[in-house]
Amino acid sequence: MYAVIKTGGKQYKVVAGEKLKIEQIPADIGSEITIDQVLAVGAGETIKFGAPLVEGATVLLSVISQGRHDKVKIFKMRRRKHYQKHQGHRQNYTEVQVVSING
Repeated sequence: MYAVIKTGGKQYKVVAGEKLKIEQIPADIGSEITIDQVLAVGAGETIKFGAPLVEGATVLLSVISQGRHDKVKIFKMRRRKHYQKHQGHRQNYTEVQVVSING
């Protein structure tokens, strides 16, 4: 069984037991989070789409860790104008494991 969930402005296809890194959620390590924004649920040949959400469907996630992604380097330059700008960015994430899919 799999589901398509929406969190942090992004959509993820999840399967029970899978680990994934999502946008940071303020939660303690070891706690469980229930996601109720489920866009689709499928099992084998059957699939149920929501309009926009599937009613009664939830996904239970367990928080494994909090962290930061690798640095993304941003370099802007205008040729012949003596303009160079260096920037960097590290995005926060929450690593979760999918415990179960209900729906």
